[in-house]
Amino acid sequence: MVETLLLKNLNCANCAAKIEDKIRKMDGVQSADFSIATHKLNLTGEWADREQLKTDIQAICDSIEDGVTVADYERSAKGVDEGHHDDHGSEGLTIAVIAAGTLFMLYEALTIVVPSISMPEAIETPIYYLAYIVLAYPVLKTAFRNILKGQIFDENFLMSIATLGAIAIDALPEAVGVVLFYRIGEFFEHKATERSRQEIMGAIDMRPQEVRVVDECCGGHIVVMEPEKVEVGWTIEVRPGDLIPLDGTVLSGTTRVNTAPVTGEPVPVKAEPGTELLSGCINESGRITMRVDKPIGESMVTKILDAVENAASSKPRIDRFITRFARVYTPIVVALAAIIGVVPSLITGDWNTWIYTALTFLVISCPCALVLSVPLAFFAGIGNASKHGILLKGGRVLEALASVKAVALDKTGTITSGEFKVHSVETAHSGISESDVLGVAASIESVSTHPIAQSIVTAAAKGNITFTVSDTVQELAGEGIVGKVEEQQVLVGNRRLLNRYDVKDYPIEASPYGTEVLVAVANRYVGRIVISDDPRSDSAEAIKKLNVNGIKTIMLTGDAPASANYIAEQTGVSEVHASLLPQDKLSVVQSTRAAYGPTMFVGDGINDAPVLAGADVGAAMGSGADAAIEASDVVFLRSSLNAVAHIIDLAKATLSVAWQNVVFAIAVKVIIMILGVMGYASMWWAVFGDTGVSILCILNSIRILNRQ
Repeated sequence: MVETLLLKNLNCANCAAKIEDKIRKMDGVQSADFSIATHKLNLTGEWADREQLKTDIQAICDSIEDGVTVADYERSAKGVDEGHHDDHGSEGLTIAVIAAGTLFMLYEALTIVVPSISMPEAIETPIYYLAYIVLAYPVLKTAFRNILKGQIFDENFLMSIATLGAIAIDALPEAVGVVLFYRIGEFFEHKATERSRQEIMGAIDMRPQEVRVVDECCGGHIVVMEPEKVEVGWTIEVRPGDLIPLDGTVLSGTTRVNTAPVTGEPVPVKAEPGTELLSGCINESGRITMRVDKPIGESMVTKILDAVENAASSKPRIDRFITRFARVYTPIVVALAAIIGVVPSLITGDWNTWIYTALTFLVISCPCALVLSVPLAFFAGIGNASKHGILLKGGRVLEALASVKAVALDKTGTITSGEFKVHSVETAHSGISESDVLGVAASIESVSTHPIAQSIVTAAAKGNITFTVSDTVQELAGEGIVGKVEEQQVLVGNRRLLNRYDVKDYPIEASPYGTEVLVAVANRYVGRIVISDDPRSDSAEAIKKLNVNGIKTIMLTGDAPASANYIAEQTGVSEVHASLLPQDKLSVVQSTRAAYGPTMFVGDGINDAPVLAGADVGAAMGSGADAAIEASDVVFLRSSLNAVAHIIDLAKATLSVAWQNVVFAIAVKVIIMILGVMGYASMWWAVFGDTGVSILCILNSIRILNRQ
């Protein structure tokens, strides 16, 4: 079974890691992944009673973090943060307490400069105690509750011990200052996290807040309603400048549609009656009406949001490593604090100095900066990908993309457009024109639905070549078509067809490029048409980017070597494997992995399912069809090879930022610990090493969202 729940008000990354670990150990739970970015808990396993499952999870949450509520996952309206309940009254009180504490500390700093304005000690000391109690009360209360639950090594306990210890060694002003700095840092850390989460979700959440429904029963009046209430088959109106609210088909009106929010494609496309449009695109110019083809739950905007939220719950290896590291790191630092507080004191007799140093260790031992910064970096990377029309199946996919050394590309529909076109027409002698050859071939091919046949008919129509549709045709599988035009037998097909009818005067050498279609009239060869599937306009540029970045590019195709090599020359692909059967492609991908390292395969996501599954990263080019999404790790909503280079660059940047955060957080903590032992770092520094570093890591992570 698969279950998705919402853990509301769970904003502590360290606590979230502990809760997730305990849930994984529950009977019947096979896997549990919680995303601090979306507050979603994804569960798989077997359980008899769903409500009992929720009750057990609630008990785990209560044992670790107060105020967390387990709820059913129901997506709310756009712009509403489902996982965090913002208590404005509580926030206002926090701001007031911090402001009062800040004013008091400013007064204290001023007395150092102007001693004459200082209050008598009999008045000042009680004020200090009052300030400490007001500022530290929430921290002390939470620490006490957690101790009763057996949760000792958390930031509240560590901060409580550190500041109470400071008071015990007559460092009352510093205790007040440290707890004030901690509360300020905690407040801004929380706001930065929420702002980052909302910014990422806002960038990808294109769900409409309302839909303009045409009420055909009342003279075509417009009724504004929530998208969840709109049914398939209804008619809706989309005004210029509006987002397309639901997937559907244009019924009336002509406009240009900006598909960039969904596909990342910057060039607007024309939309007219019969055009299918995806939700999330922008209607740029004209008013149109549309028939709704899918409800909001199945529309593209929801698919994208689901993909991003589910991807955020799939944790990369670095995230799991940091979570495990944090479990070891905190007890070790606390143990070091105990040793530093006792051993040197026994040797030197200077208890105050070494206890103060030990308290500094306690403050800096909280691993929140580490545990929070990595998932937020990956969530920002996933959000950036979705903005460029790229859907990922998880942080692990983004991590795998960063290590890709080779990209295997299916030719047709990936490197090429997948649209067959007439490349050239050759005639047998000067007495026959290219138009004659194309016209007689179109007469026969017009009855066929094969893409090659249709390309010939289209070329004839574009050239204004008149032709008569043959009514006597016979299609020979794997060879071509036989028919009659003006009572003369016409053959249109390959060499096997002409050999069958004993036509011998066709060229000995096959066309070096594309697919050749030979044409014979009355058993005499009259010419040939070369059909090509041309490279996409951006294929050469994208492949060049991959090659320049040291990534091996490999083409896989079932076409003949000559045609495949021609496309490779046009686009710069470094290695070609032609005449492959579907099962051969998997073997090539496996050998590529052995030769070069982790390999990404890019195909259509439907016919290449075995290869997609066998590659380190499988990617589907196309419109995001359900089959493509199921078969691949990555789905490119826009059929552009530039997206391949972009997602690999983005993956490397995301992993780099994640490691930057980890190294920075650990380095700052270690430096402050060393300076503390040497007597240079105070508890103020330690608070910066905790909350200050968290804020900087969050801000560093959010940079990825705006990467172009």
